[in-house]
Amino acid sequence: MSDPSPSPVSTSPDSPREESGAVVASDVERALQVMSDIAASPTPYHAAQRAAELLTRAGFVQCSTTERLPASPGPAFVVDGGALVAWVLPQDQPTGYCIVGAHTDSPNLRVRANADITSAGWAQVGMEVYGGVLANSWLDRDLGLAGRVHVRNGSRSVERLVCDDRPILRVPQLAIHLDRDIREKGLLLNPQQHLTPLWATGTSEAGDVRRFVADLAEVDPDDVLSWELMAFDTQGPAIVGRDQAFIASARIDNQLSCFAATRALIEATASSAEPARVPVLVLYDHEEIGSVSSTGAAGSFLAGLLERMSAAAGLDRVGHLEAMARSFVISADGAHATHPNYADRHEPQHPIEVNGGVVVKRNANQRYATDAISEAMFRVVCADAGVPVQTY
Repeated sequence: MSDPSPSPVSTSPDSPREESGAVVASDVERALQVMSDIAASPTPYHAAQRAAELLTRAGFVQCSTTERLPASPGPAFVVDGGALVAWVLPQDQPTGYCIVGAHTDSPNLRVRANADITSAGWAQVGMEVYGGVLANSWLDRDLGLAGRVHVRNGSRSVERLVCDDRPILRVPQLAIHLDRDIREKGLLLNPQQHLTPLWATGTSEAGDVRRFVADLAEVDPDDVLSWELMAFDTQGPAIVGRDQAFIASARIDNQLSCFAATRALIEATASSAEPARVPVLVLYDHEEIGSVSSTGAAGSFLAGLLERMSAAAGLDRVGHLEAMARSFVISADGAHATHPNYADRHEPQHPIEVNGGVVVKRNANQRYATDAISEAMFRVVCADAGVPVQTY
């Protein structure tokens, strides 16, 4: 979300400004903060961990996903894998919930269970495409490896987050001399064949990837029970452009919304004003593959927690349903600005300008959550905050 009156920025933070007695970060400071958040979050699990760290430093208390939520008012959150829900329970019983939702995952390449591959004298890592990957964007990039590993701990398993941000993987493109048709037919990639990164020369022996993962997790290879690992671009976020007016980064869709919302909730919590509705942040996982998981938007993760919040605040089932009827949700995601080289691919009556303000997405077939009622409410809030609004 951009400043209502964009101006050229530099990579040096401006001085914070004061609004209503509270210190508010400058536009550049906010950009640098979110860039640091994204850099620390190569996977959904790291993104949830980063958000949890920010919330903990701000006084939020982490709660268990399986135990009764505390009845005392105040800020709290839960983490489940790559998903997180945070809220601030008021002194009085909640009259409704004001929810901002985003998602932590992005299309990428994920390590297969049997990942050791040898071909033409190269040791490679078997990958599976996750989500709607733009395949060519993964070619000739320096890739790291990160994710979560479940390891044996006696008769139990424990989760450990791992990350190797060295350039240890690379998907090389075929030389132009061996692919003359690319000029006429374009680049054609078979994900099963052409998106397998190399990481060493010689023979890849069975267990190579497992031993590497075990070293990252600091356990014996036999104690590695399972993993969810993914490649990520090791090139970090940057402020770019002639006037340094843009942020360039991997995973902007949708970690930008995740961390803007996380930091907004923290700032709102620092305010002395008691909100009319309970502020809630939900960071889902698996949006890029349809949200149909236990921690996706189509699952029961948020609904169950909202009911538990109501119960902790003393509401019965009817009271909870009444609070839900008075609730409001913002689904915060990325919007496509009009591409200057492909302007004909966009709706001509609804151009979207970079740094021109937040975007409301509308679709007659309800592919987006917006309707006239929610759009009107959102526009009122943006007007009160001095934030311009565009329509997609």
